[in-house]
Amino acid sequence: MNRHLLYSTVISAGLLLSACTGGRKAVYESDAYSIFPDRVIQGEFEAIALSPFEISSNYRSPESLSYSPTLQFKFSINSRDNEMPSGKDHKITLQPVDGKVITTVEFGQQLIQTKTLKENENLPENTEWTVQLDLRKMKSAFEQQGFFTLFNGERLSKQDFKGVYIAGSMAPLSWDFSNLYTRNDLELKDPDGDGIYEITLIMNSKRDIKTSPDKWKLSKDLSGLSQYQSDYLISDAIYNLSLEEMLMAIEPDSTFRTGKEWAGVWTRDISYSIILSMAHMQPEVAKKSLMRKVKNNRIVQDTGTGGAYPVSTDRMVWAIAAWELFKVTGDHEWMKYAYEIIKNSIEDDLLNAYNPETGLMKGESSFLDWREQTYPVWMQPADIFQSENLGTNAVHYQANKVLSAMANLLEKTAEAARYDSIALSIKTAIQQNMWMKDKGHHGQYLYGRSHLILSPRSETLGEALCILFGITEGEDIQQAVAAMPVTPFGASCIYPQIPGIPPYHNNGIWPFVQSYWALASAKAGNEAAVMEQIAAIYRPTALFLTNKENFVAETGDFAGTQINSSIMLWSLSGNIALVHKILFGMAFEVDKLIFNPLVPKALKGKRTLKNFRYRDAVLNIELEGFGNQISLFEIDGVASKPEVPATLEGEHHIRIVLANKNDTYKEINKVKNEFTIEMPIVSQQDNQLIWEPVKNANSYHIFRNGKIIDTITKTSYQINPGTYAAYQVIAVDESGTSSFASEPLIVISENKKITLQMEKFASSSGYPYSGFNGTGFAEISKSKNRIITLPVTAGENGTYLLHIRYANGNGPINTDSRCALRNLYVNNQFAGALIFPQRGKGEWSNWGYSNIISVQLAKGQNKLSIVFEENNENMDGEINQAMLDEAVIYQ
Repeated sequence: MNRHLLYSTVISAGLLLSACTGGRKAVYESDAYSIFPDRVIQGEFEAIALSPFEISSNYRSPESLSYSPTLQFKFSINSRDNEMPSGKDHKITLQPVDGKVITTVEFGQQLIQTKTLKENENLPENTEWTVQLDLRKMKSAFEQQGFFTLFNGERLSKQDFKGVYIAGSMAPLSWDFSNLYTRNDLELKDPDGDGIYEITLIMNSKRDIKTSPDKWKLSKDLSGLSQYQSDYLISDAIYNLSLEEMLMAIEPDSTFRTGKEWAGVWTRDISYSIILSMAHMQPEVAKKSLMRKVKNNRIVQDTGTGGAYPVSTDRMVWAIAAWELFKVTGDHEWMKYAYEIIKNSIEDDLLNAYNPETGLMKGESSFLDWREQTYPVWMQPADIFQSENLGTNAVHYQANKVLSAMANLLEKTAEAARYDSIALSIKTAIQQNMWMKDKGHHGQYLYGRSHLILSPRSETLGEALCILFGITEGEDIQQAVAAMPVTPFGASCIYPQIPGIPPYHNNGIWPFVQSYWALASAKAGNEAAVMEQIAAIYRPTALFLTNKENFVAETGDFAGTQINSSIMLWSLSGNIALVHKILFGMAFEVDKLIFNPLVPKALKGKRTLKNFRYRDAVLNIELEGFGNQISLFEIDGVASKPEVPATLEGEHHIRIVLANKNDTYKEINKVKNEFTIEMPIVSQQDNQLIWEPVKNANSYHIFRNGKIIDTITKTSYQINPGTYAAYQVIAVDESGTSSFASEPLIVISENKKITLQMEKFASSSGYPYSGFNGTGFAEISKSKNRIITLPVTAGENGTYLLHIRYANGNGPINTDSRCALRNLYVNNQFAGALIFPQRGKGEWSNWGYSNIISVQLAKGQNKLSIVFEENNENMDGEINQAMLDEAVIYQ
């Protein structure tokens, strides 16, 4: 694409620009910021390392320096983005009189009351804004019909109405729709019951200003930890800051806290942190933290959409962390303990989440678990389960490789072969289904419902894991590192960004992801990419004086993302990994510690790492030079291979001299931070697909059952109902960049569809829920209707598609662990797992569809069985419940 600048960066002329500031030479310089041996400079802001144990910074978030009177806002029923289409918001310029503003809005009717502002015009502090929301139409609909129809056609039942909130662009407002139910301060009330809801907010309050400290000074004793010293004071200070924050993250019970704002141990956070550096920095704390995430002898999936597991399945990263810990410690009892847990978890996943048609594992993007942040807004939790993500599949691949390696050590040869074969199958499927040869990297995920389409967005963590785990091989490694988009402040989680979605995963940069990308770049031998990522990590750490969770890709600022935390465990772990695993090139194996350094020429010189503990040895390491070729490796003055055996004991001196050869790969794909165009909203009118023109769209791709069938410029398309067809439309701009695919629209003749009412085949529930089809619905739980048998008559042999209309009000869409799941059998043969994710806390009249399963039916009578079995245990363990309305089968 012509707006992407792919260039070859020569270190001496590019990254090592001769920018002189007070006699100091920049080690990294870009239009956005510069890094010097003792400081970071970004415009008017500067962070200076005063010593290895002290940094000062004058950084101030631009958000704290201004507060625009013009803002965007929206109303949310039941903590959903359901007032108007995504991206369509109310816009207002607050003009206070005597410090007050009153605004009246009718729900669903866009309000635009803006005016041109003067330069640097700010809203007066502590402006009192009263918002009155007219919901009388909803009140009337509840009284007359028992439900209110939202803009997207969804019916909200009276009994499912839990509250209405205000979301928006300026504090104290937030665009975090999913968590609005936790914000009592943003809930509107109707005390007199007249249908007019009201809230009064204090705008531009000092308490909402996000600030960062102006100085860090070491306050903890680091003498028991590995000591790093180099010719670059800023690097030394950041390393020590990260060590101190590591100690601060250890809880009194000797487990790791996830972040300053995030209490407790979280499976993916602790696992990614252990893989980066916590396995060797804090092995006992790491071990206890991993053990905290085990239940029923299986790995806990503690976060994820729709009730966690199996909508999210990236809990398997625990296996990779457990293996890293074993390689560091050599603790065979730990390995035996972990083996059974990993095996049980993988076997469950093979039943619950494996797609035999693609060879990939289903489930949400690893760590990118905030629905609309990385998925199109139409995707329900069941759709996210149905998707097949790059990073999550890389994790599943490596988990199976780990289990195979453990089985070999335990002399379980048959099991070792089984899991190695599964891993190979996943690896092959990733390369066949997700590698984009024309772009030089993988796609983000396969998504849809019955038929999947590859999203061409890049996904940085997933791409890094593919390189590090050996899924990407040979020249493809160098090509992927050279091709992956890198924005001015780092490699964003995904690229391009999604329009109309506030920064967090979307339009966000996460330092721990930068660390994984740096490790992948080092494996590729790409010196320029490594330096780019080191800079992208050092800049925010030095300016913000902490290891932040994330920052905005567009601005590089820590304020502006939806949620953020300081002292973030995986961020600090990644910072430490830059020194240990890249500059010193350490890699732990079962029986040795390998050294394969990569030092960018910009960071050439001498560095030491003292008091580094490896099993029963204490290593004092000297490293000099640059590049990634070792010319001398000595242990206690004796030349050796660049490795330390696991049997080494006592204190030893290691000297490494690099060859100072500047012949590494240097291509990186520096791009502007850009957004795709909007997704078409498609509907059916008679025998046509129709949609409104998408701004800046040059053409539209028409998809039928996941395959492109036409490219047009008009905004309608003729269709002919017959057998099952799922149509989608993608908008494409003049550069060739595409939008998300529209929601699949099923087109089928009525005689090709079979509907089975559940209450005819299982006892009808007595719950007073509404909105169901037929005469009732059936409850499934661990004690009720553990088996439901459905007789089906098929007109001919063939492949059919099946899903279940259901309700699950056991929790909100974004948290908790009460996703219901059941096995489906067709004529006594296992066909797959049916997934019934949570759809809203207490929203039992909110009906939606499960995942779609492809089934083989014979002509005549067939038997479908919906069964609760051992692999169907969810993460809650007690509540595994849903209401089933009807089964729909398509030919």
